[in-house]
Amino acid sequence: MAAPAAQTTAHEGILRRQAARESAARTYARALPIVPVRARGLTIEGADGRRYLDCLSGAGTLALGHNHPVVLEAIRKVLDSGAPLHVLDLATPVKDAFTTELFRTLPPGLADRARIQFCGPAGTDAVEAALKLVRAATGRDGLLAFTGAYHGMTAGALEASGGASTVRVGRLPYPQDYRCPFGLGGARGAELSARWTENLLDDTKSGVPAPAGMILEPVQGEGGVYPAPDAWLRRMREITAARGIPLIADEVQTGVGRTGAFWAVEHSGIVPDVMVLSKAIGGSLPLAVVVYRDDLDVWPPGAHAGTFRGNQLAMAAGAATLAYVRENGLAERAATLGARMLTQLRSLATHHPCIGEVRGRGLMIGVELVDPNAGPEPATEREPEPEPALDPLPTAQPRPPAPELAAAVQRECLRRGLIVELGGRHSSVVRLLPPLTLTDEQAAAVLDRLADALATAARAHLR
Repeated sequence: MAAPAAQTTAHEGILRRQAARESAARTYARALPIVPVRARGLTIEGADGRRYLDCLSGAGTLALGHNHPVVLEAIRKVLDSGAPLHVLDLATPVKDAFTTELFRTLPPGLADRARIQFCGPAGTDAVEAALKLVRAATGRDGLLAFTGAYHGMTAGALEASGGASTVRVGRLPYPQDYRCPFGLGGARGAELSARWTENLLDDTKSGVPAPAGMILEPVQGEGGVYPAPDAWLRRMREITAARGIPLIADEVQTGVGRTGAFWAVEHSGIVPDVMVLSKAIGGSLPLAVVVYRDDLDVWPPGAHAGTFRGNQLAMAAGAATLAYVRENGLAERAATLGARMLTQLRSLATHHPCIGEVRGRGLMIGVELVDPNAGPEPATEREPEPEPALDPLPTAQPRPPAPELAAAVQRECLRRGLIVELGGRHSSVVRLLPPLTLTDEQAAAVLDRLADALATAARAHLR
């Protein structure tokens, strides 16, 4: 049904003024030309009257979807109480309640001896704090990070991310199957990644001095939705612990039930030395913290601060969100529903050769799109060997990524009232980050719209 002319005019006017006034760095607004005016749960309504199913969820921020009643009630309670909204790092009942609830959810081995640092309001601020912390605690400067990583947009966080050009951060291969850097995938590829890490640290001529810490994502999100193998994560924990290297788990996007466990590190059973948390912990409002082992707490007063680290509304909304996810088993629900959606998407892939791989964990799902008409990527083609290799490479080679097709799928999804994100190396991965409150019926609607959008885009782009 067409939107009334007045709504369409208002919608177009707002978008026009945004394009004229806002920075060229804006991202989502370019691919998603909508003007949200109301939202509840999975649904957003635009200024033009159209409704959308939101599988972006504030880039994973909205664990309970938009305007969940328990979040609104928590915010209203603080507003109606007359409590101060800005308190720097002073103790308040709201902060105490948030910290208590957060510590209740942490892996026991960390919660038993944890300290918490409230940072600036974004996840990248917490990453900066974590990097500063391990450098202060160890007296060392360098870091180990992984190819494909994304840790934020401030200077230190960018250094540790996959697109950086710095030499201060050592790069390690993150295991994956479809585009394995060793051409193997599976357990063998992950094992080689671990061996390379050990060699880099133990070889006195590797050119990589003992680092201040290692930072990793239990599931790489922006890198293309790559879940770390559990056995590999355990190896990283063993390698770092044996060498006195603090292990930092970046759970900014994976935390609060997103992957089917309350914290993604719990799948492997590891306990990191430091956890970086943001997004969902604020219940839709800005909040970021670092939680770490008490023996790393070497900071003098004022060593790390931030004017907006005392966000009372976010702490109240966050405590309500954490409690709701915990009490209602939403992490377990994400594991069950996510596994079902992955199965259905893999079934869809059998009918669409443009789907290179479907991967994910819980309700953090990625569909990598490739060009089925092109040969394998040149980098993966190998010269014949004079003798058989000890470990033969798999015969199936990955196809080149298809970023234009992915962008077309995103546009077709939007036309069908479905909001999805793109990620991965060439923005060729269609990402789904629905709220943990997603119902079976909503999941079916999301997959139906995605399948229809994919079929339409593939017909137009793969002739």
